[in-house]
Amino acid sequence: MLGATGQIGRAAVSALVRDGWEVTAVSRGGGRDDRWGDGVRALALDRDEEGALESALGEGCDVLVDMVAFSPAHARQLRSLSGRVGSAVVISSGAVYEDDRGRSFDTQAEPDGFPRYPVPLPETQPTVAPGDTTYGTRKVALEHELLAAGDALPVTLLRAGAVHGPYCRTPRELYFVKRLLDGRGLRVLAYGGGSRFHPLHVTNAAELIRLAARRPGSRVLNAADPEAPTVAEIGAAIDAVLGRETETVLVDGPPPEEGVGDTPWSGAHPVVYDMTAAEQELGYRPVTGYVESLPGTVEWLAGELAGRDWREAFPKMARNYGEALFDYAAEDAWRARYDRSPRA
Repeated sequence: MLGATGQIGRAAVSALVRDGWEVTAVSRGGGRDDRWGDGVRALALDRDEEGALESALGEGCDVLVDMVAFSPAHARQLRSLSGRVGSAVVISSGAVYEDDRGRSFDTQAEPDGFPRYPVPLPETQPTVAPGDTTYGTRKVALEHELLAAGDALPVTLLRAGAVHGPYCRTPRELYFVKRLLDGRGLRVLAYGGGSRFHPLHVTNAAELIRLAARRPGSRVLNAADPEAPTVAEIGAAIDAVLGRETETVLVDGPPPEEGVGDTPWSGAHPVVYDMTAAEQELGYRPVTGYVESLPGTVEWLAGELAGRDWREAFPKMARNYGEALFDYAAEDAWRARYDRSPRA
């Protein structure tokens, strides 16, 4: 397994071991998770080093699981191993989809750029054009290259939703957890708190990987939890985990100002994935639901934040979202003006 010490990889190794597989867990650092047991072989490897993966593969393997394939070059690398690899399971992304006006995750920063997808969103929805300019276009190029391998290398591509759970480098739940740990009693939510971005817990991702490993084939499948809660429902659920109450101000439409009402889930239109194909082709049944999984995520987040600045604990989150994520001063100033403004 490539990328074994990432958030999905840790859970997937455990799931495959329980299913009877002999697993070699590959990562740059060669680390291991305490829950894996002694039967898991941990290997340090840089897949981008010339010949490293080919050498490590030796005589081959029945299934290669790839968490960290991001480009057509990685796809060509996997295809070059056909004959020594029975099948592959590769993580893709829901970022590949576009709507009937050509809008996608890549266009959200533009005026009227939020995609309006069908609900639920099936795998037959058109995708952005393959290319090397964005995360979404690179994932599509990766998919096309791998699917072109046909029977020579059967590949299951899992189009992941908003991945959540312990060990996440960009945990969306941080938005609510940090506020509660800071004693923040207010939150503002744009779009009436109704934004929905379908989550995928790491154990559900691991279950999909386990099932795909047992049923090789060439296909693309959505990967998501059994439900897609609204951002307001997520906030309330995290309140319940920590035993807090938060005053929530709902704003119609987009965030009124920078640093006010914008969350990592916020969007003008819902993103809800259709899981019918995974259920029918793999027999997928979710391991957990979003609310049920939250206590473990919240506990892990609180531990990571203990005694540390959030930017130190989650530097990628800070780079992606910036200081506005927790701009309490801007929020308070807006709230003061909001309270003074006349409303019907």
